[in-house]
Amino acid sequence: MSLVTLAEVLQPALKGNYAVAGLVTLGWEDMRAYVAAAEAEGCPVILQAGPGCRAHTPLPILGKMFRYLAEGASVPVVAHLDHGYTVEECREALESGFTSIMFDGSRKSLNENIDETAAIAEIAHKMGVSCEGEIGFVGYSGGENSAGTDPAEAAKFAKETGVDAMAISVGNVHLQQDKEGGLDIERIRAIEAVTTVPLVIHGGSGVPVEQRKLLATTSSVCKFNIGTELRMAFGAALREAVNADPDRFDRVTILKETHDPLVATTRQVLRAFQAQR
Repeated sequence: MSLVTLAEVLQPALKGNYAVAGLVTLGWEDMRAYVAAAEAEGCPVILQAGPGCRAHTPLPILGKMFRYLAEGASVPVVAHLDHGYTVEECREALESGFTSIMFDGSRKSLNENIDETAAIAEIAHKMGVSCEGEIGFVGYSGGENSAGTDPAEAAKFAKETGVDAMAISVGNVHLQQDKEGGLDIERIRAIEAVTTVPLVIHGGSGVPVEQRKLLATTSSVCKFNIGTELRMAFGAALREAVNADPDRFDRVTILKETHDPLVATTRQVLRAFQAQR
């Protein structure tokens, strides 16, 4: 059984100068492909259930799916709740067998965010589960704007919440379909100078690959969340499979053809985070 907590994969990454991918799942087809890709690359992987995934499939079902894949995997697999917004949601994930939860209080005031995150981290830790928090709101492409992380607030947040990983806002944006942006390296350096907790980049699909490699191997950024990039790959493979034969209607037959292309794309993503050999 290869089911592990977030701390169990991020602490070695922090010490070994590499990062671990948090891959945003939407269903069985993509989460199965992500584990297959991680096994092919020989690296750990974090399966993430975000709000969109949870709206489609209940948390207790997702917990069983993640754990089933982890139990048969040859590499460490983390079952992670992404962007939990309430205590109730985080508790449900804990009861559903998740080994890591991310509480997102980034829209709240600093003190509220600290108090609520600390309370949830304490609950998680008592159950042997990791907790990720977010300081500095990460916005959305075409939507809400980001509010950059203040290094002094990050230091206070890390110290007072006891989180195992800390998501930061440093130029990253959710749902970005291109890689034309880039992260504020100077702000990242300022944050890691006053904290020791592994750092997390949400909206990793919009980060140029060379910058991913740089940060994975030379900074405290130990986790990159990747969703949009892989959803685009899945969508392209699905579209090709559907259009290849308009007379086909069996979705299992059609969906099978998304597996290999998605595994290949995921392997490319994972390679960027590995330690330099």
